Amino acid sequence: MSGPSLRLGLIYGSSRRGRFCDTIGQWVRLRLAQSGMFDIDVVDPQQIDLAALLHQEDCLTRQTLRRRLADADCFILVTPEYNHGYTAAAKLIIDAASREWAEKPIAFVSYGGISGGLRAVEQLRLVFAELHAIALRDSVSLANAWRATDADGRLVPGPETNQAMDVVIGQLQRWARTLRQVRQVDAAMASMQTQ
Repeated sequence: MSGPSLRLGLIYGSSRRGRFCDTIGQWVRLRLAQSGMFDIDVVDPQQIDLAALLHQEDCLTRQTLRRRLADADCFILVTPEYNHGYTAAAKLIIDAASREWAEKPIAFVSYGGISGGLRAVEQLRLVFAELHAIALRDSVSLANAWRATDADGRLVPGPETNQAMDVVIGQLQRWARTLRQVRQVDAAMASMQTQ
């Protein structure tokens, strides 16, 4: 199905120095670029003043982030698992907005130890349901992902992971186009009601 490009917010869920999130995020970004379906905006907590998000209700940092999230048609959150949950950096980015998440699909690429980050994803599904975002059932989970890197530190996952990513990309494209039409109809109806 052709049409205008879909805008995808690729959210990095870690702000730690030396994070493995960069390795996973670069692989996701490459796979998305290869699909040719999305214009990608990387939302990186290392590039955002998280302290401003935490302490100020309506600061420029929050306004800029909300505008970027509002412009997106869909999202992928690359998330590690810390202590059976997701990170504070991800929580700050999520809570910085509200209606900007609504009626948009979000997929998860998780990584961690033996669980592959799935416990973080289960918590995130509940949070995004509250925000009226559509969390896709399909996801990519990388258990002990650091074992799947080459000599240059690039992620080289197995065929099952690549296949899972193909499914996620296809589902995101399908739901993002459908839900963009829903939002357009809603906006047109709201506009007619105010006239």
